[in-house]
Amino acid sequence: MLVTPGQWGDAPQMIPVLDRIRVPRPEGGRPRTRPDHLSGDKAYSSRRNRRYLRRRQINHTIPERRDQQAHRLRRGSSGGRPTGFDAARYVRTNEVERLINRLKANRAVATRFDKRAYVFHGTVTVAALRLWLCA
Repeated sequence: MLVTPGQWGDAPQMIPVLDRIRVPRPEGGRPRTRPDHLSGDKAYSSRRNRRYLRRRQINHTIPERRDQQAHRLRRGSSGGRPTGFDAARYVRTNEVERLINRLKANRAVATRFDKRAYVFHGTVTVAALRLWLCA
């Protein structure tokens, strides 16, 4: 989880969030720092994000925006190949949106009364724990 000001977009925060991933291994050793697969909406379809995912060898399902498609097609053979897209995986992206809506059912998360980022981070963490324990 990464707390940013409300006017900041989500897409530029993808790389800092992925850099923070640390999943402990049950048998010990170094924690995992790379997900098996990443899904996102068209907002995450930028050259920077795609280059980062390719460099880290992270498979992803992110639809290409129409303006990016048109630009790629206009460049002809030098425009590159179309991005891979798995529609069956993309259908599951609504699960994240539904989770965010359930978190925002908590008034303190939806309206962000907390002025300090670390306090708001704690508020969201408590809301997530409540969802996890009541599920």
